[in-house]
Amino acid sequence: MSGPGGHRDRRPLAAVLTANAVSATGSSLTLIGVPWFVLQTTGSAGRAGVVAFCATLPIVVSALIGGPVIDRIGRRRVSVGSDAVCGLAVAAIPLLHHTGLLEFWMLCALMALGGLAHTPGVTARYVLLPDLARQAGTTLARAASVYDAVARGSRMTGAALAGVLIALTGAGDVLLIDGATFAVSAVLVATGLRDVRAARPRREEPPVSLRTYKAELREGYGYLARTRLLLAVVTMVMLMNGTDQGWTAVLLPVHAEQELGGATQLGLLAALFGAGGLSGALLYGLIGHRFSRRTVFTVCVLLCGAPRYAVAALTGTTLPLAVTMLVAGLASGALNPILTTVIYEKVPDELRSRVAGVLTAGCELAMPLGGLAAGFLVEAAGVRGALLAVGGVYLLATLSPLVFPAWKDMDAGAVSRTEPGRPSAAPGARTPHPSA
Repeated sequence: MSGPGGHRDRRPLAAVLTANAVSATGSSLTLIGVPWFVLQTTGSAGRAGVVAFCATLPIVVSALIGGPVIDRIGRRRVSVGSDAVCGLAVAAIPLLHHTGLLEFWMLCALMALGGLAHTPGVTARYVLLPDLARQAGTTLARAASVYDAVARGSRMTGAALAGVLIALTGAGDVLLIDGATFAVSAVLVATGLRDVRAARPRREEPPVSLRTYKAELREGYGYLARTRLLLAVVTMVMLMNGTDQGWTAVLLPVHAEQELGGATQLGLLAALFGAGGLSGALLYGLIGHRFSRRTVFTVCVLLCGAPRYAVAALTGTTLPLAVTMLVAGLASGALNPILTTVIYEKVPDELRSRVAGVLTAGCELAMPLGGLAAGFLVEAAGVRGALLAVGGVYLLATLSPLVFPAWKDMDAGAVSRTEPGRPSAAPGARTPHPSA
């Protein structure tokens, strides 16, 4: 496997991996820094949930409608523009706060702006992975494992760093650092992908019109609706992400503040989860191909979620939850490499951007409500009651691979569909073109 002309070029893949490492580190700063900032400045779990809702709803909206636009603008340009907007939005929060101008509605608006810009950039880099793997001369499964391991390792580092920095300097300065990480990521992508053909705008595409845009969206949604395994994945991950948003944005910060001792313990727990995830992703990359994907996925998805909520609800000390977070992270490390490989195997290259957008939107559909619901559950039933309720939803969601037969297709060479697998364009729609 090699790039054009038979030459292996690992620099573009290395640039994207490095950019993702920097961006994921910064994202961990935001995931911990923003809820802590809200709790410090307002003292309200409900308001923390509202901020989480405002940050995640635009993510879903941009994923729902953004797929057809990414290829026309160009994946490199979309990624750079996304990082620039996100960096400015997150850096504006502490700057306005230090000048005494930050109102709660401004905080919500800035988080919404960052959420709106975030998903197109992530999707643009994600859909480039098969092309970059071929150019680097490596397998897709290995590239997907490294991609996920780098992100998890960076989130681990960012989480630990966030806990220490919040304790030393406060949440506001942490957000300024996060803004700088977006700038670094933008520069890395802009320079590293300059000569990558798949990252350029598609000049042969017809001009955007409402008719072609709707047709392209229908292609993405239609392919998802016909593919039983992808539909099962989206449904389960949607519920997992919704409950995890409540955990990250509200439940764990409030639990750490009330019972565990503060931001340092919060950073430690997030870092342990990241360390486990990094180890799990690397381990799966080394030996995961020897085992049934469905078996590994089912065991890991049951371990990675519900136990965290139960241990947090039933204990009030850091050690039991720390051990649970490490084990849960280890299990979670195998999930994304499996799903990434399955998705790239099942989705045609010409539909990759728009189907990836649909998958992202579906997986994140419940996230806005997850954070909002967790905030109000804490105020209505207390932290323990909220943890048990949300953990119960998580457990029910992760039983899906044991119950529904569509998951058997995870180990199959082709996905069963309710109709022929070749996606057909709507009347008047363009014929799809390969991405490279």
